[in-house]
Amino acid sequence: MGLQWVILTGVVAAEALLAALVTLPAPRAIRSRIVALASFLLQPAASVLPFAAFQLLDIRWKNEHRLMCTSEICTIEERTRYEKSIFKAQRNVLLCISACLLYWCIFRICQYHKEIKELEETEKSLKEE
Repeated sequence: MGLQWVILTGVVAAEALLAALVTLPAPRAIRSRIVALASFLLQPAASVLPFAAFQLLDIRWKNEHRLMCTSEICTIEERTRYEKSIFKAQRNVLLCISACLLYWCIFRICQYHKEIKELEETEKSLKEE
């Protein structure tokens, strides 16, 4: 596995952990701190989006220029190597898509929490008047 896929796997694991932390039920004080931490981490984590897009383009290019092994001339080893490369490419596509999807989910959850907090403050100020 190439270094870029190890890095992307680590990023996806960290995003999954962060998504689990943000969605777990917790008291308001702890939840607001978790959401603040997640919002703080989202800005540098945005670099995963162009990285994943570049990796998807790389997979696409390699798929178009891969030697096909579908005829009967291919040996069993060549066919096995071809199928293994296809499986790796499919795994890597899922990894890239999950990185982007998890980032978007965390971003939207943080936005929802901020909107809810603003609405609660607006409601509180209207009740005081």
